[in-house]
Amino acid sequence: MHIKIGTRGSKLALWQAYYVEELLQKGGLTTEIVIIETKGDKILDRSLSKIGSKGVFTEELEDQLRFGSIDIAVHSAKDLQSSLAAEFEILAFTERELANDVLVSHDKTLSLKSGKPFVVGTSSTRRVAVLKHFYPHIKTVDMRGNLQTRLRKLEEGQCDALLLAYAGVHRMHYDEMIAEYLSLDEFTPAVGQGSVAIECIVTLDEEKKKTLRTLLNHPPSEVCLRAERAFLKYLQGGCSVPVFGLATSTDGQLSVTGGIIRLNGSELLRRTQTGPESEAEQLGTTLAKELIAAGAGEILTEIKAQQIQQS
Repeated sequence: MHIKIGTRGSKLALWQAYYVEELLQKGGLTTEIVIIETKGDKILDRSLSKIGSKGVFTEELEDQLRFGSIDIAVHSAKDLQSSLAAEFEILAFTERELANDVLVSHDKTLSLKSGKPFVVGTSSTRRVAVLKHFYPHIKTVDMRGNLQTRLRKLEEGQCDALLLAYAGVHRMHYDEMIAEYLSLDEFTPAVGQGSVAIECIVTLDEEKKKTLRTLLNHPPSEVCLRAERAFLKYLQGGCSVPVFGLATSTDGQLSVTGGIIRLNGSELLRRTQTGPESEAEQLGTTLAKELIAAGAGEILTEIKAQQIQQS
């Protein structure tokens, strides 16, 4: 069985594709990697909220799935929009890496908790809003581009530190630059952070689907990701909206924490739902409903109106 793997061309995206390729080859399959450039890779002079978050890193890969040029598309799970078109499905989620955010700098003495003001580079509305809420003394600058581009901007002195997902930093072997691991209580990650999602077209050969799922899917990670994505889908959040969510599982019981924060950091809503793994998606949806009842809908409307004005 031969599998064509579609991926973006950044070093981190290629790491993910090679990781998937290795799992497939260990299972006896032959593979081919197809590099595809996306809108999110081409437009680097505007924030994600200004170019539109839906499918910004996935649309071109989905086109190739549709044309049959590739069998699967490999994505960072956090980049994959919460609602897929009916013709696509998520086939598998790989084992999740540590989901924390980290502060990356050449100055290992830097700490958000020190009270010392410094400049942090990030392109995430969630991270900016959380910094404004918990650490208003920190200044932020917008930092688009792949990990290597951001590190170059750090070297050039455009900021003192970067705020990034641990998974990407670790996979690219920059662990020695981590100045601080940020708590999941304050910096609850974006939905899907730390896992790789494998997408295919619904009409892909059933035998292929079965084989791919067997070789690639990590069930403990999948149950958490399904809960998180159900939460995000109901809330209608995207990667340009400061929504966060993380599910963890212990002995068959799932705990799903999620929330939203105003862009200026003035208000943060966070709630948790717990229940059996078998109700993963229902728990995510219930969590979203609870947050909407607590005022999340009003915050979302305000955020989207602000982003339309800015675009």
